[in-house]
Order: sequence, then C-alpha cells, then structure tokens
Amino acid sequence: MFCELWWRTADSKFLSYVLRHNPGSIGLTLDDAGWTGIETLLAAAAGHGRRLDSEALQRVIDAPGKQRFEIGNGLIRAAQGHSVRVDLGLEPERPPAVLYHGTVQKFLASIMAEGLKPGSRTHVHLSADPETAATVGARRGRPVILSVDVVGMHSNGHEFCRAANGVWLTAHVPPTFISQDG
Repeated sequence: MFCELWWRTADSKFLSYVLRHNPGSIGLTLDDAGWTGIETLLAAAAGHGRRLDSEALQRVIDAPGKQRFEIGNGLIRAAQGHSVRVDLGLEPERPPAVLYHGTVQKFLASIMAEGLKPGSRTHVHLSADPETAATVGARRGRPVILSVDVVGMHSNGHEFCRAANGVWLTAHVPPTFISQDG
C-alpha cells in the first residue's frame, strides 16, 4: 500500500510539473488551452525514462483530493496552476461572498503589504472553504488562513473564474481585501 501511494504521489507531481510548468522537459507540446493527447503524454514520458502507463495515469486522475487534471476525448490537461501561458477557457463567475487562501506565517507580512500575487503562476488560487485553505497552507508548515472579501473585490471590477476542480482563480488580491482569520 505504501509503495502504491508513493508512486501515485510521484506520478501526480510529475504530471503537475509537465502539464503546468514544463511540458518541454519531456518534449511535449500543449495546445493553446493546455491540452495534449494522453497517448502522446505517455509516449513522451516513456521516451524520457518515466514509467507511466494508462492504468497509473487513471489512478492519479481518480485519486481523492485535488482533482488536478481534466481528461476528455483522449486528451489531458491540468485544471489550474499553470506557469506556462494557456487559455483554460474559463468564463468569469460570481463567487461566494468570501473565499480563503492558506499560507504560512513567514509570508504573512508580505501578503498584508502587497496582497496575494500569482508569483510564477498565471492566477492566485483561492478556496471556497477554510478547511481546504488550511490543507493548502499546511504543505509548508503551520497554516494561516486568510479571508478574501470577494464582494468588495467584485464591486471594484476584479474578476473571478472557477477551475474544473473548484479552485477559484483571480489575477491579484489587493491587501485591502484580505483579513486574517482567528
């Protein structure tokens, strides 16, 4: 069981890296919307020494949790989190009144001064509930949960989109719309 879990995690990280950040690392090309053929992906991975077959890929896709990938019509793409330019084709939506962001204490002063920035990614990622935000923040240590005043942002012209996996995306969250929970 441990070995299978480790491989699934390793495969998920590999797929995230390739489909979000560096498809060229295995000679892969994504279309403008971030899609590539599943068979093309598997062949490219194998050609670069990565043992990944369709069953392992399906286990990653079906794994509980973040649902990082979308598949359809023999194609696959990352649902969000890209640092390479892709057009996910997401339309602006009205989000809930409050969204959440999980971080850690060492980033708090910078966030409160400059807001939430996408960094190397194309969007800031926000969660619909504080529990998910806490899980995200906990990847780097003891989580700090930030609340985002979406009503205020929306009334000031900021747009939000929702990825297929439920993650809310926006270009930037100015510090005036951020508060720390608890």
